[in-house]
Amino acid sequence: MGLTAAQVAHAMGVCGTPVHPDLVLAWEHGSHVPSDRQLFALADVLWCGAQTLMGVEPRTLAEHRLARRLTVERLAYRIGMDPTRYRAAEAERRWDGDAWQTRALVEALGLSLRGLIGIMGRVDELAEHLRAALDGRWKAHVEPVAEIVVVDVTSVGDALRTMHAEFAEFSERYMGHLVARNADARLKEIAAERAAYLRRLVDHFWELIGEEGNAAPFPPGGR
Repeated sequence: MGLTAAQVAHAMGVCGTPVHPDLVLAWEHGSHVPSDRQLFALADVLWCGAQTLMGVEPRTLAEHRLARRLTVERLAYRIGMDPTRYRAAEAERRWDGDAWQTRALVEALGLSLRGLIGIMGRVDELAEHLRAALDGRWKAHVEPVAEIVVVDVTSVGDALRTMHAEFAEFSERYMGHLVARNADARLKEIAAERAAYLRRLVDHFWELIGEEGNAAPFPPGGR
């Protein structure tokens, strides 16, 4: 934009976030990182989005929050959580908000429940419960899965029951062909279908949950 560091610093001061020109140069050189408020003011001065300055596709709670131009305090207020507790969730990558807070969070950050589970690193934990539900008593895994995905137990129960029945069909078909002494090629085909099903276990679960877990993100700045 043809601005000097001094001009950027002056413009940020006009926006209510005064900084020294040397700090602007430090940001450019990568030796310092702007605070949340400095990042938002800098984006205003340079007429761009905060995510453009971040230079990454948001992958963490903090990055999604910054991309939406929300301070910790402002986001915590919107979701009804103490700022210190929310800051700890970002630092530890461990979300323990209740159902209302969780849904308020995904709305504020333009995420889906499925996206939040991925950000918080609980996909493997979810997959483990789903595999166990297929191999054993699926009802025992309804509440643990519902706690992870923050979806009501009725929807989770319907999904697990369907998946358990689908997976049981593979065993029935395999044993039927085995008893009938059909060609090995057919047995291998069924085994391959079973393996493919297991690879898509988490994806299929969210497909069965439907819109509740995969709602499209809200556009920046509102719905």
